Amino acid sequence: MNKKMGIGLVAVLMGMVLVACGGNNGSQNAGQTSNQTTIEKKQEITVTTTAELATLDSGLYTDVVSSDAIGQIFEGLYRIDKNNDAELGIAAVEPKVNEAKTVYTFTIRDSAKWSNGDPVTAADFVYAYQKIVDPTTGSQSSNQLDIFANAVAIRNNEKDKSELGVKALDDKTLELTLASPVPYLAKLLTGTPFYPQNKKMATELGTKYGTNSESVIGNGPFLISNWEGTNLNWTYTKNKNYWDAENVKLEKIDVEVSKETATGANLFDGGDVQYTGLADEFIQKYQGEEAYHAQPKALIGYLGFNTAGKNTDNVHLRKALALAFDKEAYTSGVLIDGSKPLNGYIPAEFAKDPANNKDFRSENGNLMAYNPKEAKIEWEKAKSDLGVTTLTLELLSSDAGSAKKTVEFLQDQFQENLPGLKINLKSVPLKNRLALTTAGDYDVFFGTWTPDYADPINFLEVYQSDGGLNFSKYNSPVYDTGIAEVKSTFATEPEKRWNKMRELEKQLVEKDAAIATVYQGAQAYLLDPKVKGLQVLPFGRTVSYRLAEVK
Repeated sequence: MNKKMGIGLVAVLMGMVLVACGGNNGSQNAGQTSNQTTIEKKQEITVTTTAELATLDSGLYTDVVSSDAIGQIFEGLYRIDKNNDAELGIAAVEPKVNEAKTVYTFTIRDSAKWSNGDPVTAADFVYAYQKIVDPTTGSQSSNQLDIFANAVAIRNNEKDKSELGVKALDDKTLELTLASPVPYLAKLLTGTPFYPQNKKMATELGTKYGTNSESVIGNGPFLISNWEGTNLNWTYTKNKNYWDAENVKLEKIDVEVSKETATGANLFDGGDVQYTGLADEFIQKYQGEEAYHAQPKALIGYLGFNTAGKNTDNVHLRKALALAFDKEAYTSGVLIDGSKPLNGYIPAEFAKDPANNKDFRSENGNLMAYNPKEAKIEWEKAKSDLGVTTLTLELLSSDAGSAKKTVEFLQDQFQENLPGLKINLKSVPLKNRLALTTAGDYDVFFGTWTPDYADPINFLEVYQSDGGLNFSKYNSPVYDTGIAEVKSTFATEPEKRWNKMRELEKQLVEKDAAIATVYQGAQAYLLDPKVKGLQVLPFGRTVSYRLAEVK
């Protein structure tokens, strides 16, 4: 699934590694003289990721690798601070807000510039946001901008994009008019779809914008180079025109795609890597070592069903599949990275009831937990509905190591617990997997998803019938109405809003089985003590290098 559609997200983190340039990033003593002159350490690292980069267009990305890359070279009105909270980015001060909390007026920093030296203007935001909601763009993030006045009507071809509630009052003053109050607006505006785009360049390049490193200019901490659009490596270098460049220490980051976790672990053992994601047996190998770190993440691994496809349009078949695999056996015996079984769509320790501070997951209970007996009952109903005694389905995934292991486990579980069902596996590069799911050319797919901000709506809105990331083609007027109520009618009534979101999750997962969650992710990694300030993010993008340095 961004947006971030994590769609292969967990694989991205688990393969990311930082390699010391030349095998030595440390400073050394020039000699043993009384002065002992110290050579300054090179602020250069190398990073590996487990999937290819698909685009640098903040309006067209659907995967985390692309979102990560865009997040290094762009910055919005707000950015993520060292505590993973929203802080002012290229906005000079907190906005002026009207009494109804629907009109926000931002002033852009005078020092905010594009990497070519041109000033970032309010018109660059207007251009980017109008581009995303314009139906002709085909942005899969378009429904995230429904917070703005007239966005829904524009997406439905009922109004022109010029009527979007985003206006440039002058070069440095941006006015955002919301459809309804949004209490979490600052967090939301740190997300990838809310970055500006250089209007001049993007207009001139049209559909070629963001297709390689030469066809984009950013305003963030780093520049990108050496990406031709299909190659499996690229480079970030410090952006001297970034408004906060003095606090960016890294000068160069080389990125290489490596789809196997073992590669990073081997490089770490060889002293060539300062940071690498861990999974599988590598967790147990390194636990207890100084370099080992682990933290929870609001990431889910899930199965998406083509609810408009042949056979998978049958709700009993979807329920049979959702109930037929042992999540505990998977997380403890296959993934082995600290991830936990997830029986619901919203992960644990992610959002709390505003009335009693109870966790959403514990309050809404276990939905569609492993139950092979009930799975067989649903399987018999499905066969009766479909008029078959046997059935073959295709299970699609990316070809990253962890994704392949996952679908192999699921294949065994389905065929064991649902007699007469045959599962064919199809593992392809992430870019191809995204294309197939977008086109609806699949039966069932395995992917990962992580939200941009800590509110359940960021999960639930994915399954709006016209949502760009609704790869399952789920279409429920009742669900759509509920999402609209959460975003508007109940926007200023926290408890009613919360209860509606609980209701929507049960409809999506338990009643309609549009999605079957597998696990809630964790992040385990090795970090050389010489690397300080590297942010491994609990939600949104995977990693940020802005505050990192080599000590």
